[in-house]
Amino acid sequence: MSDVSPTRSAVIEMKDERRAMHEGYVFLDEKCLLLAGEILRQLALHARLQQRFAQLHADAVAALQSAVARHGLQGLQVHPPADLAGTLVPITARALMGVRLQAATWQAGDHAAAVNDAVMPSPEAKACQQTFAAAMAIGVELAAVSGNLERLSFEYRRSVRRARALQDVMLPELDHVIGDIEGRLEELEQEDAIWMRQGLKG
Repeated sequence: MSDVSPTRSAVIEMKDERRAMHEGYVFLDEKCLLLAGEILRQLALHARLQQRFAQLHADAVAALQSAVARHGLQGLQVHPPADLAGTLVPITARALMGVRLQAATWQAGDHAAAVNDAVMPSPEAKACQQTFAAAMAIGVELAAVSGNLERLSFEYRRSVRRARALQDVMLPELDHVIGDIEGRLEELEQEDAIWMRQGLKG
């Protein structure tokens, strides 16, 4: 039995509260659908990027093996690194239901993929450098999508928990309280009616 005084104003107030809760549940339900749709899109993009990254990684390993075979491990280690001056990683962001979604790209500078002057330059060393740079570029895009999936997954789970709490706990409890108060009001009204009839007879 509810501790709330059985009055019509209390019932009206609780029904208004229930209406607001139901609207909140509908909003959360729609939010979950939107988040789920975006998760599927991000997963498809992640799968494509992952496949591309795996291929580039395999190419980079093969190029590294060729370069090591040409120069030896110690000879390859003294080759100068790629010049990354001017390389940019611009990030564009947008929001979906409060979740920050990012897209990142690798924009190499004019000389980012060029082989610097080496004592013993070779096509194998150049190919090794270029394939690793290509893998790094895809890795930047993949990292942004992975972050999106983490944030979307977190927000989706939280929204589902809230929606279930409203649907399975708070709304049924409020319905029970409203039903209990309305039942007590009917009893009071019946008692008043009986009392009035008895008073009229007297």
